[in-house]
Formats: sequence, C-alpha cells, structure tokens
Amino acid sequence: MSMEVINAIGRRKAAVARIYLGEGKGQITVNKRDLKDYFPSPILQYIVTQPLGTLGVTENYDIKVNIYGGGIKGQAEAIRLAISRALVKIDEENKPALKAQGFMTRDARVVERKKPGQPKARKKFQFSKR
Repeated sequence: MSMEVINAIGRRKAAVARIYLGEGKGQITVNKRDLKDYFPSPILQYIVTQPLGTLGVTENYDIKVNIYGGGIKGQAEAIRLAISRALVKIDEENKPALKAQGFMTRDARVVERKKPGQPKARKKFQFSKR
C-alpha cells in the first residue's frame, strides 16, 4: 500500500506544529534539523515519539515538522498531538490506543492574562490597613 503525505496540526500553549507524515525509515526533521539536534533532551525526544512507540510504528514513517511559538516543552507536546492526529487519519483503528494514552486531547491550558492593578494574574499587592 503506497500512501501520500498526510498533514496534521497540533497546538499546545503558544506552540503550533504543522507536520507532514509519509512512508519512510523513521526520520524526524524539525524545522529542517534532526529531532535529536532540535530537542537535545531525551525526555522531549521521548514525548515527541510517544504516539509512534505506542503503536509500534517508529520505523515506518518519515515526519517533517514546522513549529513556531512557545517553549521547548510546549513545542514537543504540540508535535505529539499532531503526530497522533496524523496516525488516526492514516488508520481510524489507531484512535482507541492513542486516546487511552491521552494523546488525542488538545491540552487547552494557557497562561492567564495579567490584570491591571495587580502584580500578576491572581496575586494581589500586600494589603495595608494603615
């Protein structure tokens, strides 16, 4: 079965990941750099490859990623969501396994805005009675 390139988008906090997933040998390129080059931390590399590992298809696909915004952890989790979505596009039967691991859910938690007259979003200036 030959397949065309599947694309998907993943987001987390301020990070947006666009991925292009096609048949290959397990090569993952992030912003034209190798995965191990872009994410030096093994934990972040693990986060990115979790959906592939769950389905046991790490060596079957080449993935090109364009990512911007956010920090490295948010970016890694955005890529994870995008890869999960692409794998479900390829085969709908992958969905229950990925959903059970929680990879199909967009983590909607974002930073709350700072309010005027306060030092931070929820923190208040110290109250002085006199």
